[in-house]
Amino acid sequence: MRRAALPCLIASLLLAGCQPTPAPAPAAAPTTTPPAATASDAPAATPTAAPPGEGPSFDCSKARGAQAQLVCGDPELAALDRQLAATYRQAQAKASDPALLRATQRGWVKGRDECWKAADIRSCVSEAYVRGIVDLRIQHGLVQVPATVEYRCDDATARVAAVFYNDPPQAMVLTVGDDQAILPIARSGSGARYAASGVEFWEHQGEASIDFFGKTLRCTPAR
Repeated sequence: MRRAALPCLIASLLLAGCQPTPAPAPAAAPTTTPPAATASDAPAATPTAAPPGEGPSFDCSKARGAQAQLVCGDPELAALDRQLAATYRQAQAKASDPALLRATQRGWVKGRDECWKAADIRSCVSEAYVRGIVDLRIQHGLVQVPATVEYRCDDATARVAAVFYNDPPQAMVLTVGDDQAILPIARSGSGARYAASGVEFWEHQGEASIDFFGKTLRCTPAR
């Protein structure tokens, strides 16, 4: 997916996921899920086929598109969808420009539905949900922003900084120069690892290893 410039974080991160476009895996293009079939303009109120609290926020009997159907059959993704819907409702209550919020959320739906092109569709969808939740929280003041951690890297040509959000879903916002990415927490045998398509941050024993869309950095926290 495309890399996002810092001044337009909310639009580009939700729409494109802040990653370069991956090589498409051979697949037939699915029908795009309409905004009404997911958490977009308003949380869905129609009951799903799943037991209460287990399905997504939308009616799975009306879901169209590979991504929406994937969410319906995956409890973890369904939980993220419910969390996104709840976060969106909170953002609606605080949005200074409701029309812009609706537009960016429709953009998020479009970006999520582009995951049919990804080599790992499930990972792409999961990352999209985490980015959507975290970005809504940040942009609408729904979370207390932690202190920024500055890093000193072997390539000193660009500023490198990170903000770590520990409220589920855990994620970090990584800044490299004028570019920014939201990375979900990832499995790690040791240390703290955050990853999304094209970006990885791995901190272990006081040193951070960063791969930012092909740019490799070795960094330590600035004192």
